[in-house]
Amino acid sequence: MSNTNYADCACCPRLCRADREGGKKGFCGEDMRLRVAAAAIHRGEEPPISGKGGSGAIFLTGCNLRCVFCQNYQISHQGMGSFVAKNEFANICLALQERGAENINIVTGSHAVPAIVQALECAKMSGLSIPVLWNSSAYETIETLTLLRDAIDIYLPDLKTLDGRLAKQFFGAEDYPRYAVAAIKTMLEFKPHQVIIRHLVLPGHLESTYDVLRWFADNARGRADLSLMTQYTPRPPYPPSAPQRYVNNCEYDTIMSWLAEFEIDDGYYQELETGSEWLPDFTQENPFPSELSIPVWHWREGYSAAPRLD
Repeated sequence: MSNTNYADCACCPRLCRADREGGKKGFCGEDMRLRVAAAAIHRGEEPPISGKGGSGAIFLTGCNLRCVFCQNYQISHQGMGSFVAKNEFANICLALQERGAENINIVTGSHAVPAIVQALECAKMSGLSIPVLWNSSAYETIETLTLLRDAIDIYLPDLKTLDGRLAKQFFGAEDYPRYAVAAIKTMLEFKPHQVIIRHLVLPGHLESTYDVLRWFADNARGRADLSLMTQYTPRPPYPPSAPQRYVNNCEYDTIMSWLAEFEIDDGYYQELETGSEWLPDFTQENPFPSELSIPVWHWREGYSAAPRLD
């Protein structure tokens, strides 16, 4: 597969038409080259994703959204990461597999699909045998997802909101709901029962969560799991327009009652906790707390000599 998709870029719904093949940067902040911030054996995902060995998470630089409270702000907004050729990306995948990863978990790669497909083909030809997971915002086109179809085993999309006003205010994409719904329906067609739909509850905006739960019950129940996340954590540089507090107990109880109302019992939900210790810092060789992950590769340090998780 060539990278001609990048010459007049239409890789994502932004349709920015940048000549990324010619070295120009798209809306995502990236040209045609793959840029990676970190790779780690990660235990902070949903139970079937982390498994016993941990998930082999690869964090890509760049993003086609502008979420004002992104926990990976350093790599999505600030461009932290280094360029890797497709064979080096393949080697990172193989290093994760060697360290005992249950899967390869590609985090936020929607803007780099053609290069990722090439790199995964290289990895599989070199011995990659564990499942590949697509961990994305779901702000993707059906055409781009079709390129991924043969490369991906499990989908882990967000469904951030169905409210275009909220999508514009918080995610910088008023059309997010339309594209995300179409993308998730496509994932459900490609891999029924191999999809986990994530939703992050926003403090003060429970009506958005209610709509997402209703959509899940009507469209995905029985074909996907739901992962309901209440980990929203206020911290700088979040602007004043972003929620400045955690989800509270009253909101949490309300959300739990909605799960019962919609009879949603396939999936996962987080216990209500506060704190920011789990938030990543990609300036560090291990961006996450040591109990959550073991570093394998870092954009400045290269491969890590840290022992595998037992």
